[in-house]
Amino acid sequence: MSTIATPAPAPRNTAGEAARHAARPPLMSRAFALVLVAGTGSATSFYLLFSALPRYADANGAGGAGAGLATGVMMLATVGTELVVSRLVARFGYRAVFGTGLALLGIPALALAASGSMAVILAVCLVRGAGFAVAVVLGGALVASIVPPERRAEGLGVYGIACGVPAMAALPMGLWLSDAAGYTPVFVLAGLSALAGLAAVRDLPGRRPAPEEPLGIVAAARSRALLGPALVFAATATATGITATFLPLAAGGAAAWALLAHGLTATATRWWAGRDADRNGAARQLVPGLLISAGGIAVLVLVSDPAAALAGMVVFGAGFGLTGNASMAVLLDRVPASSYGTVTALWNIAYDAGIGLGAAGFGLLAVRTGYPAAFGLTAALMLLPLLGGRGALIRPARTGPATAA
Repeated sequence: MSTIATPAPAPRNTAGEAARHAARPPLMSRAFALVLVAGTGSATSFYLLFSALPRYADANGAGGAGAGLATGVMMLATVGTELVVSRLVARFGYRAVFGTGLALLGIPALALAASGSMAVILAVCLVRGAGFAVAVVLGGALVASIVPPERRAEGLGVYGIACGVPAMAALPMGLWLSDAAGYTPVFVLAGLSALAGLAAVRDLPGRRPAPEEPLGIVAAARSRALLGPALVFAATATATGITATFLPLAAGGAAAWALLAHGLTATATRWWAGRDADRNGAARQLVPGLLISAGGIAVLVLVSDPAAALAGMVVFGAGFGLTGNASMAVLLDRVPASSYGTVTALWNIAYDAGIGLGAAGFGLLAVRTGYPAAFGLTAALMLLPLLGGRGALIRPARTGPATAA
């Protein structure tokens, strides 16, 4: 009704909006589409076996300890490889490293059909963890290199959807398919999903176009300009590890719906956050995203109430999607192109470490306080990155080599 009451401004706003859209270059390209295909394949491959493989180890006599060891070895290999991916790309280029990573993720999955011994399972987990590290680090770096800079954050959001949706589907699918048809079809599907991404490798950049030496991961972690956004994302990732592990124990039957709502909200918010960040800046989203995330976790002090559990996870999902996309966009904005691999590695390390430390620490805390109080304390602890001041989070980005100093 307000448009009818005040018709005069509408044409001016519409024209201005049209002009802004006309000035923006297209987001989609053949190279970007191929990266989306590769990201979808790698995420599908990884998450199909994320829950199915530990159960496969248990079914072959490894027990709970062996199942946990399989996951631990895989995540250890993932984090360890993330530390060196940027150096590998600097030496061998995107095409060779990305293709190798997809092969490491896909081929070992096919080998699982031949043997269920614990030695084979651990070896496969080790190799696949390294391959997945390459895929997740280079996925973000390639998006940043391929899409127009003025639409980078939106491109990251679209890539997040391309990886997030299959991840949500593949986790339960791996368990369902193994129950319905046995483990061999799961292994074959996981292997082929990753190998299908090799079709994208041909059109990727062979070597880095940027002449600068890439920033090292240690130097990146020492930079306030980079560490601040990474810590914000790590705080929300910590809560993700906590809710994924303990919400089924604390909320009972409501947990499945609450976790699904979290995933859907986070995925949708990443796309919206990207579009908004390209127009108004990603750094301004970091603090609100962290506050929203902490607010959602704070609601879980009422976790025994199914409605509260669902509402809290919806709010947390929105905050997680916002901080996930914003932190990646800010990190990429603050380094030259030669260091895209380094900051995407830093972002993924923040995610992996946050999930692991969050689950372990919350378990120790909840034993002493109970779940409601532990969720409340978690919400408060999530705000710790703000103690360093908002300056390192919202300072304007630079594009030179000294950015991360």
